[in-house]
Amino acid sequence: MLKIENLSLKRGDKQIISDISFTVGDGEIFGVLGTNGAGKSSLAYVLMGSAGYAPDRGRITFNGVDITNKTIDERAKLGITLAWQEPARFEGLSILDYVLLGSEKKGHQLAEQYLEQMRLNPSEYRKREVDKTLSGGERKKVELASILAMKPKLAILDEPDSGIDMLSQEAVVSLIKEIKNYGGSVLLITHDEEVIKVADRSALMCSGLAFKVGDPPEIIDYYKRNCKPCPTRVYPSLKDG
Repeated sequence: MLKIENLSLKRGDKQIISDISFTVGDGEIFGVLGTNGAGKSSLAYVLMGSAGYAPDRGRITFNGVDITNKTIDERAKLGITLAWQEPARFEGLSILDYVLLGSEKKGHQLAEQYLEQMRLNPSEYRKREVDKTLSGGERKKVELASILAMKPKLAILDEPDSGIDMLSQEAVVSLIKEIKNYGGSVLLITHDEEVIKVADRSALMCSGLAFKVGDPPEIIDYYKRNCKPCPTRVYPSLKDG
């Protein structure tokens, strides 16, 4: 479904992503694991086509279509969506309406069903808006409910490096399973080795490099032994070339 070839990104004088290549298959959950500052979020923004994140080199293909230079809108129409680290606030928009913004099917009862799947009690959110009264965890789960309603072909889930509670983690895993059930794919970007266990395959990312790809248990083991305790966040294999 998704093919990334020799992707590189430089912002100012800093090399953010360096020659990344991997693929995500139809119906596959592909995890990208790495510590804070590894370039994970920048990768998500490049794949979604965010402003200021046009790659310097490389190619991105989605279902056989070259999307390297396509806009966010064009990528969204092809079936790609991104869950941001910091979900947006929409003053004046009800939670139920927000959940169904990208859905072909409408109806508040359906929105409540999606909220419940994301570990939120619908009765507590029927009259509330997507605003500053929601906690970070609540906003995250509301955003996940909206992604579930979209039924994207590819969901890029960029999980925050801190501040996500256990119920939010459970909601993320629930969303991933639902997307896989209807045949969609997920690119899961996280620092949490527990969350990455749901992936079919994973890549380990450091200093803008996805230098190790394999089964989640293998990637998790390497991450625990070499990456989390690494004070410089430059992995031993990278130091040795």
